[in-house]
Amino acid sequence: MKTPGADHPITITPNPRRLRVLLGGEVVAETTRSLTLREASLPPVHYIPREDAAMALFEPSARTTHCPYKGDASYFSLKAGGRRAADAVWSYEAPFPAVSAIAGHLAFYPDRVDAIEES
Repeated sequence: MKTPGADHPITITPNPRRLRVLLGGEVVAETTRSLTLREASLPPVHYIPREDAAMALFEPSARTTHCPYKGDASYFSLKAGGRRAADAVWSYEAPFPAVSAIAGHLAFYPDRVDAIEES
């Protein structure tokens, strides 16, 4: 486990804007309670509470990855509107303490869904 610091900063802040994630013309997640994680020089990632996602459209995947700063990620594929998006969503079920705020949240690959709208 690595701790975020000056050489690899990670910040997590509430996002007051509405986020909607769409696939196949269907809303698969919508929230005003997302968190924005900014990590080093990587693009910001929005994490949406599971309660604000249509979990019936999510299918657990066998894929897993490990981040030395956040922990082990599990993945989901999505089925909505006649489309399937493999491994389009990830979640840190038990993130490391420095990023514990993202527990119970989902993040979406922008290129695997139709849109992530922010308003």
